[in-house]
Order: sequence, then C-alpha cells, then structure tokens
Amino acid sequence: MSARPKIKQTWRLAADLARQLADHARSRRVTQVAIVEAALASFLSPDGADRLEAAVSRRLDRLTRQADRLEWHVELSNETLALFIRFWLTSNAPLPDTARAAAQAMGKERWERFVESLNRRMEIGAEAGQGTVARRSKAFD
Repeated sequence: MSARPKIKQTWRLAADLARQLADHARSRRVTQVAIVEAALASFLSPDGADRLEAAVSRRLDRLTRQADRLEWHVELSNETLALFIRFWLTSNAPLPDTARAAAQAMGKERWERFVESLNRRMEIGAEAGQGTVARRSKAFD
C-alpha cells in the first residue's frame, strides 16, 4: 500500500480560527493537517448534503414524535379534568344558602393551600408530578 502523494498548500487563517484548530488538534492528539484534510474531505464529498439532510430529518422525526406524545398527554389531562368535574358536579348537591358562606371560606382556604402546594411541586420539577401519578395508579391496582 503506497501513500498518496501530497501537495503542499499554504493558507492564511484568521487568528481565532488558527487557535481553535491548534487547540482541537492538541486535545484530540492529531495533527492540524489531519483535521484540515478530514474537514475538506467532508465538505467536498458529494454525499455530505445527503448526510446532513438525513440527520435533520431524523431530528425532525424525533421532535414530531415528542410533540405527538405531548399532545396526547395534554388531551388526556383535559379529558381527565373534564370527567372529574362532571363526576363532582353530579355527585355533590348544591349547598343551602345558610351554609354557603362557610363553605366559600373553607373553599378559599383549601384553594390557597392547593396553589401553595402546586407552586412547591412546580419548583421541584417534573419528577414530582410523575411520582404522584405513579403512587395514585398503584393504589388502584
């Protein structure tokens, strides 16, 4: 196997680009010439655009699947909330006027505690919500 003949070339690079090339070559423990040759071969290869298109296509496909999953979860949450509200409204009788003020005061207090709890969970992150769903679903198994 014979080595390919090499032709000497001389270029001028911007100082910051030359510094990046030298740093990269040092960190990878390869020569700067090897990096420039690989970059030129990649840039000039006829299938370079196809590889880029395939990479972008894979990324778009993954984003589409993530968006579809997110849409499914939002629809599930909306349907769950609607079902709960419908069930709650049909199973709880309206309060008499004499008890309404006390119930509203208690409801306001409960709402404030709920919002505080929700804020704490949102500060923790998504793990809190997943843990709650997992614990609740195990209770029904």
